[in-house]
Amino acid sequence: MEKKQRKKIKKPISETESNDLDDISCLFFQKGTMGLFLLISIFSLLLRVAVSLHSYSGAGTPPKFGDFEAQRHWMEITTNLPIKDWYFNTTNNDLSYWGLDYPPLTAYQSYFHGLFLKHFDPNSVSLFTSRGYETHFGKLLMRWTVLSSDLLIFFPAVLYFVLVYYGGNRSGGNKSDVAWHIAVILINPCLILTDHGHFQYNCISLGLTLGAVAAVLSQKDLLACVLFCLSLNHKQMSAYYAPAFFSHLFGSCLRRKNPPLEVLKLGLAVLGTFAIVWWPYLHSRDAFFVVLSRLAPFERGIYEDYVANFWCSTSVLIKWKRLFTTNSLRFLSLVATILTFLPSMIQQIWSPSSKGFLYGLLNSSLAFYLFSFQVHEKSILLPLLPATLLAMELPGVLSMLSMHSALLSMFPLLCRDKMAVPYMALYMLSILLYLAPCGKQHIKKHLSRSMITFSIVISYLCSLVLHIIYLTIRPLEKYPFLFEAMIMNFCFSHFLAFTVYTNAKQWMLSRQSTSRDKEKKLD
Repeated sequence: MEKKQRKKIKKPISETESNDLDDISCLFFQKGTMGLFLLISIFSLLLRVAVSLHSYSGAGTPPKFGDFEAQRHWMEITTNLPIKDWYFNTTNNDLSYWGLDYPPLTAYQSYFHGLFLKHFDPNSVSLFTSRGYETHFGKLLMRWTVLSSDLLIFFPAVLYFVLVYYGGNRSGGNKSDVAWHIAVILINPCLILTDHGHFQYNCISLGLTLGAVAAVLSQKDLLACVLFCLSLNHKQMSAYYAPAFFSHLFGSCLRRKNPPLEVLKLGLAVLGTFAIVWWPYLHSRDAFFVVLSRLAPFERGIYEDYVANFWCSTSVLIKWKRLFTTNSLRFLSLVATILTFLPSMIQQIWSPSSKGFLYGLLNSSLAFYLFSFQVHEKSILLPLLPATLLAMELPGVLSMLSMHSALLSMFPLLCRDKMAVPYMALYMLSILLYLAPCGKQHIKKHLSRSMITFSIVISYLCSLVLHIIYLTIRPLEKYPFLFEAMIMNFCFSHFLAFTVYTNAKQWMLSRQSTSRDKEKKLD
């Protein structure tokens, strides 16, 4: 009888209270979606390999090179020095030369990857003598560490999310919709260019976060806490998602039989995970705070280079660094960030839902990107993850524009890395992805108004002009970063409008939740 009732009542993921993962898996395989996932995974993997054949951050530019050398140097340090010296300035560990400035899980990852390099090419991680090591074989091994991390963590996390998302949304999601959604998540040009071009390991922290998101949607809150804590301990920027996780889980706990016990269980899961990861540095208060201080380099200023957030974009008119001290800017950015993500948190505490949680992830990460202290161009990857997860919910127009604005915001950085060719290739591929039958149909739903169509055309024309100007015209000597500033302000305007829209969209979910509660009481 229960099974018959479940077939009659088709609930979207935002209304589903619990899911049986075995039933979901059967549904997944019956639809043949597993084959689609494998095909899209192979294609996206080939894209990653193709991008990895190009240049990377700091290639052939001594003395400090770039992010590629930073990652290699951390492998050198972790495989040659005792764990207690990894974060400390010593004769063997000069912190001024790419000192570790990420949490311990990144250090452990560097250690295991370093063992891999040491086995096949010991010279690539030898202490001191390996600085600036750029042999073909050494670069190949480094690229393999990123590819393997992507395959082992991010790809399975995407599969887990799709299992849960479409398992709980049985009324929607035909094969073409599911395939398109998988492609949007896996073929994220910004992530591919950053990790497999520029060279980083964002696939690990984002994969752990995505696993935590899927766990939340499948009502496995303890697993979600552990996975998100691991993500935080890999990259501190995962804190962009913390308000969304906290508010949703706390709001969910308040609606259960014993709220204090539920909160206690989650708290113990968090403390236990942090204790295990930080164990080597918990023996001493000084050791703990030294590592902690490495994670917050406030001395670098409120922003570096040109990033499409509030502080950098408005610095054209307001010279923040001249008018305010670092401490004042830290306070201002903290207040601005909290005020921006607070409405999203309140909505999820008041009316937690799966769809609201996904919007909360997007809104809190946008708040941090736009207003927090020390934001990098690559930080746009954090709002992009929940944006891709909501690709079937957001208007296709907004989804497409947000992806391309994110790409454009990274264009100057990737040009410095001599990656204009893979950038253009993936830019065109992302346009084709949104013009595919499913994506095109998704966009057409919101093109009925001529004003929206006109806005899209103008936006793409402006983007095209900015690309051409940046590649072909040299700026005036008096304003060497004029074109970067133009690009950042253009992208910032898109991100700000996107933030306003998604916050409004999240609060509109509360009305739907209220009506559902009334229906449940009547039942």
